[in-house]
Amino acid sequence: MPVMANEPIILNVYDMYWINEFTSSLGIGVFHSGIEVYGREFAYGGHPYPFSGIYEITPGDATELGETFKFKEAIVLGSTDFTEEDVERIMEEMGKEYKGNAYHLMHKNCNHFSSALSEILCGREIPRWVNRLAYFSSCVPFLQSCLPKEWLTPAALQSSVSQELHGGGGGELEEAEDAAATASLASMSPRSPTSSSSPSSFPRHSRHQPRR
Repeated sequence: MPVMANEPIILNVYDMYWINEFTSSLGIGVFHSGIEVYGREFAYGGHPYPFSGIYEITPGDATELGETFKFKEAIVLGSTDFTEEDVERIMEEMGKEYKGNAYHLMHKNCNHFSSALSEILCGREIPRWVNRLAYFSSCVPFLQSCLPKEWLTPAALQSSVSQELHGGGGGELEEAEDAAATASLASMSPRSPTSSSSPSSFPRHSRHQPRR
């Protein structure tokens, strides 16, 4: 008789302190999160394309996210009977809903993904404080208008970077790309829309945006 899996489900939370410098005046902390299972951490981030925004990093390694992220804590949410192969199939299916161009800081962010994945794997949502900014935005409609538009969606970020490029000379390209990489909340590494969508090879996170 096969042995049932009993794999821990861990929520890894990261302090996005470059945003918190702004939102702390509103009394709200902003965090990035990912779900760790079978020694792999899955998270969701935005990019301008209509394919999966799910990516994978080394569990708890904030350096793979960028210099402005800092690991905060790991929270054990429960355990799952799903095998690693099951998890990969779940990631492939979730990628159809969590596409890169569907990302929105308030309405469909990394924490929404983490909570949805956790519910599937162990039947438990993530703690509400992790996604407090999105929660408060649903209660306080004007809160979203207090934040820079380029933080909210990949399309807004891309538009902002395009304006930077058109407004300056070619020498400002590198500076604008660096700004995009910093402003991106958790964007995935470069992958073309025609790449294989095999769930066993999720894109690794890159700290820099692809050069187009």
